[in-house]
Amino acid sequence: MADTNQADAPLTAGEFAEPEPPPSVLHLLNQSNRRLERLLQNLRNEHNAESELRDIARDVIHAVDLNPDIALACIFLCQIAGSYAVRHCIETAVVVVVIARSLNKNATETLTVTAAALTMNVGMLRHNDTFQNKNTPLTSEEMSIVRRHPEESVDMLKCAGIQDDEWISCVLLHHENDEGSGYPAGVASPEVTQNAKLLSLADRYCAQVSARNYRRSILPNLALRNLIEDKAAPVDAMLVQVFQRELGDFPPGALVRLQSGEIGVISRRPGGAGGVLIHCLRDPSGAVLSPAPLRSAADEAGTIAEALSEDEASIRFSMKQIWGQQASL
Repeated sequence: MADTNQADAPLTAGEFAEPEPPPSVLHLLNQSNRRLERLLQNLRNEHNAESELRDIARDVIHAVDLNPDIALACIFLCQIAGSYAVRHCIETAVVVVVIARSLNKNATETLTVTAAALTMNVGMLRHNDTFQNKNTPLTSEEMSIVRRHPEESVDMLKCAGIQDDEWISCVLLHHENDEGSGYPAGVASPEVTQNAKLLSLADRYCAQVSARNYRRSILPNLALRNLIEDKAAPVDAMLVQVFQRELGDFPPGALVRLQSGEIGVISRRPGGAGGVLIHCLRDPSGAVLSPAPLRSAADEAGTIAEALSEDEASIRFSMKQIWGQQASL
């Protein structure tokens, strides 16, 4: 029998409190970016940086695990603030974690290759703004700096107390190619490890889909095709298949036009339950749709006609509007 005095019982503190909202993926990535920028800019004066770098890597992994679709969308919607040089490392780390999870890499290995992504370009950090602001080809001296940056990065990491051989190896080899055409040393397979190849692919992919001072971003479907068809830098076929499966031509954050004429943003990866999900933001006439109706790419109405650049889509929206509290600033 129910206690007839239950309604008069005093409330336990917090019994009817609102549940805490889930952590924001966007906030975690931006916080990681700020911490990383401060640390890398002062790395020459650090002698025990490994602990903090691993903490930042753990935060990036946590952000991806909370919601990989939002983490990926941050890349394509340019939502990670700060200088390109550091932002690119965070974005590369996000892709590395997504692919590492698909490859069932263990926690230790995932943490190591994520830390390598965050630090792969530290040896070129002081030159990056100069290179970004150039509107002419790099000089031979500048190209030499680019080709030496894996070694410079490794030297700085060792001076900062990094002793993890796999971490160092990934940074040193992330521009080497299987057939020996890469740099800085022209190392060939099998010396080029799978983790170095993963880092290389993620680095090249993110470099293409991010806008630079001297060019617009490359659409994600074209960036993926460029990786596959790049004769100058052949890629690992198995890893490319995983990239195709996990990111696809239209990853979360990609802006698209549907066959119906509607314009929207991809909110869920092809590997998610139910496949690609699209939030339509403009109708065929260009009128704003609010709230954003959903389309599945599996439905005729949701068939994707093409990917669009931000200028072509002419859409302004907040990530929170699409993904909710986990995408709040």
